[in-house]
Amino acid sequence: MTAETRNNGEKTGKPVPPVEHQFKPGNPGRPKGARNKLGEAFLEAMHADFEEHGASVIETVRKEKPDQYLKVVASILPKDLNVNINSMDDLTDEQLIQRIRSLDSAIRPFLDAQGASGSVGGTGPETTH
Repeated sequence: MTAETRNNGEKTGKPVPPVEHQFKPGNPGRPKGARNKLGEAFLEAMHADFEEHGASVIETVRKEKPDQYLKVVASILPKDLNVNINSMDDLTDEQLIQRIRSLDSAIRPFLDAQGASGSVGGTGPETTH
């Protein structure tokens, strides 16, 4: 088989545009900032529309199209949310011990009043820590 029969007479590889369509010196293509101007104009129009109709449109969408409302809310949220709620990672051992003692002294009256059996009155054995 020859290359011509395998390709059905078509050339393979990266297509090259005709010379008259290629960039020539002095023709840089799209002017700088053209894309930004379109984006800026769109944002300005959206801002003006929001200023005029904002809250009422949001409420209407929330009531009539909750799926679209949730899409917008989800698109606004950050994609990667790193929340560290453990504030004890940075504490030294001594600071952790002090924190445990402080918490123990705060809950000790409740434990003594309730006792180990769970009944109020403190008749059960004491809890050791």
